Amino acid sequence: MSEGADAEAGDPAWYAEGLRFACTQCGNCCRNQGQYAFVNLSPRDLESIPAFLGISRAEFLERWCEKAPGCHPTLRMDQPACPFLDPESRCRIYPVRPMQCRTWPFWRSNLQREVWETQVRARCPGIGSGPLHGQQVIDAQARRTEAEFG
Repeated sequence: MSEGADAEAGDPAWYAEGLRFACTQCGNCCRNQGQYAFVNLSPRDLESIPAFLGISRAEFLERWCEKAPGCHPTLRMDQPACPFLDPESRCRIYPVRPMQCRTWPFWRSNLQREVWETQVRARCPGIGSGPLHGQQVIDAQARRTEAEFG
């Protein structure tokens, strides 16, 4: 990847050697915390999740979603956690979980060094442990999220 190709991530040079992350299945990323209190749903999510649940798209939207004008639908997060997080902190729709969930924590908004080292690290015990994810993989995940919401 050419230097500066993902400049919108902030300064990608800070994670040029990669970042360590391993999901600990704690469920923290599924709980409302400050600015992290919504899950955007892509058009693909709006097809796969209702199909997995065996309900219509309209029923899914009415029962579990909200939509502000000009925005993507989001999961209704009026509880302390995602409505699909079970009592054991497991996702009840894991095989079809939203793209935003699939690509956590490698979102553009998280890939700013200050955000990663403060907000993301404080929220996620898997940050800094586990396998090393290279810059190309990280940037591909960020682009994958953006492409779903293009």
